[in-house]
Amino acid sequence: MPAQPDAEVRAAAPSGRIVDPTVRRPGLVLAIACAAQFICVLDVSIVNVALPPMQQSLGLSATGLQWVVSSYTLTFAGFLLLGGRVGDLWGRRSAFIGGLLIFSVASLAAGLAQEGWQVVAARFVQGVGGAVLVPTTLSLVTTGFLDPAGRARALSVLTAAAAAGGGLGGVIGGLLTGLLSWRWVFIVNVPLGAVLVVAAAVSLSGRARGHVRGQLDLPGSVTVTAATAALVSAVILGEDRGWGSVESLACLALSSAAFGLFVVAERRAEQPVVPLSVFRVRPVTVANGISALIGGVLPATMFFLVLYLQQVRGMDPLEAGLALTPGALGIALGARVASGLIGRLGPRGTFWVGALLSAGALAWLSGIDVEGRYAVDVLVPLVLAMAGFGMSGLPLTVTATSGLGPDRAGLASGLLASARQVGSAVGLAALVALATAWAGESAEQGAAAATRGYGVGLLAGAGLIALAGLVALALPGRGDADAPGHQRG
Repeated sequence: MPAQPDAEVRAAAPSGRIVDPTVRRPGLVLAIACAAQFICVLDVSIVNVALPPMQQSLGLSATGLQWVVSSYTLTFAGFLLLGGRVGDLWGRRSAFIGGLLIFSVASLAAGLAQEGWQVVAARFVQGVGGAVLVPTTLSLVTTGFLDPAGRARALSVLTAAAAAGGGLGGVIGGLLTGLLSWRWVFIVNVPLGAVLVVAAAVSLSGRARGHVRGQLDLPGSVTVTAATAALVSAVILGEDRGWGSVESLACLALSSAAFGLFVVAERRAEQPVVPLSVFRVRPVTVANGISALIGGVLPATMFFLVLYLQQVRGMDPLEAGLALTPGALGIALGARVASGLIGRLGPRGTFWVGALLSAGALAWLSGIDVEGRYAVDVLVPLVLAMAGFGMSGLPLTVTATSGLGPDRAGLASGLLASARQVGSAVGLAALVALATAWAGESAEQGAAAATRGYGVGLLAGAGLIALAGLVALALPGRGDADAPGHQRG
């Protein structure tokens, strides 16, 4: 039987209480969680605009530039499960502040770097800090707000903050690079981190609800981190050197071997970092599976549109970033609407509404052409697609984090974040490879062929979302006993 923590919480909490009594200032907790999510997601894309001046300043090669971007993604995805479990075992206040300090110090080191390798090294460390921060912020919200409806509203705000980080990376990176220098895309994290450390010390209790004592499962932690990192490395190297390259195949082999060792280690561990029993909780497994399946669609959509607007429509990076900014507003709106729908339709119905909207809008976007009009062919379907992503993302978050109980909130958050990051890396690579291959085989030339490839990639993304809609039949519905948040608080 799936766990039903919401019912347990309502039974234990006094009537009307919607927040954990150990949370001193719930509004401030939500604000710092959103700010931390924002800067962690922002740092995935904020460096893209700064790469050309960074290359001129530090003499980076093309491969070096790719590793400036990929190094953060690699450790960020690889350490998410470990980062989430650290918060469960050692306290979310300590995990949050510790992750924030690692992230901020690494950002300062990247901003002050004098050699290319120093930036890459700092980005590796930055990813570790982000891997602790992201699942910890999610578990702070899921354990801090006890009422299901209140938790859904808080998670919708958190989802919007993360989406804003992804959508505004190009804009903020362009402003900082243009007005100051490329170094400020990293240094800006330092004052933000200092403010968040102070806010966390004031608002977070030393022993939050759900904190448990225990030892970290070192064999399981090492093997799952190695397996995830090797899988992401295989994707990165496959894009850079070819999917049949020795390096990419070696990383795939290493990932498979490490996953096998991980399963063996978890079967023997007294306190496993990922108890294999969690995969018997159907809603949790299904929500994570869907997150991995469609995780690459949103970044691929933004990737195709950035290239289309710059290389086909002739916009500069800042103009393209501003043109895509309404997408972040669309996600925020979709997440907000989903927080009201989930109590009436349940996770399954809410996901279907969002999936239908985003799949239809992506099919619309796939019709872009060289002479397309921005308002009709990009702006409207972009906002609708992003609203659909916001609506479909919230029920997955609620379902994936509500089935394991407060003592495993960090684990649930880490699993979800890992599924999304690995799905993002693999899905983005697959959709870009499809678009590139289609453009290469097209009878058209130049911008027309590239645009046709982008359209095919977007249409394939719509197909993945439609497939996810079928998988979502296994999500809890409005009347199911294990539907998280189905009862109004």
